[in-house]
Amino acid sequence: MLINRIFFGFKQIFLHFSDNKQYICKTNSNKISGRNSELKVKNNIFTLDSTDIKILEILQEDARQTYTTIGKRLGMAHSTVYDRIKRMENYGIIKKYTTLVDAEKAGAKNLTAIMTIYTDPKESEKVAEKLCKTPQVIEVYTSLSEELQIIAKVIADSQESLHMFIANSVAPLPGVLRIRTSIITKKFKETQPLMLNEPKKLTPTINKHNRKEKKENEGRG
Repeated sequence: MLINRIFFGFKQIFLHFSDNKQYICKTNSNKISGRNSELKVKNNIFTLDSTDIKILEILQEDARQTYTTIGKRLGMAHSTVYDRIKRMENYGIIKKYTTLVDAEKAGAKNLTAIMTIYTDPKESEKVAEKLCKTPQVIEVYTSLSEELQIIAKVIADSQESLHMFIANSVAPLPGVLRIRTSIITKKFKETQPLMLNEPKKLTPTINKHNRKEKKENEGRG
């Protein structure tokens, strides 16, 4: 009887360590080692570290750079760079890769205008969503001062077409109270915003592609 109890006790200890080992493996599959930092994922929430931010800054300089080139600049393996970039893509931090075109040098004769649209607060979200679906509108923001405002960047091929667009497509929207339009006459600077250099100021991101993430983790295991 005593021998059975001792055997049962050793069996429990063995199972305890086995379970812990399996748990550690699952946890480690969510960490990708960098040179001096780790890409951290906990409870399906992803937090950027200083290495991630440096990778994003390099990609913003030129997204055509290879994993090897980025790795050499940061002193890490190209496979680590690949894993980090893929993880940021899966979490929606890297939204897409695109090309910035200088419309003037390309020969386009479009004019650009900034619309400030004052709206009924109850309808502002709907107005913003409808503007987002319009091809002439390339940027949409909301701003709160004394009144709730929607700020939209619009392109048109002439002042007449801009006027027609505002009169026929924007002004009639439910909730629009009044519109102020400023035509841009000269552009001095246009760049993409850079990342913050302090990871602590960044908000952790929840993975919306959990199935894809899970498959990648299983593949690594």
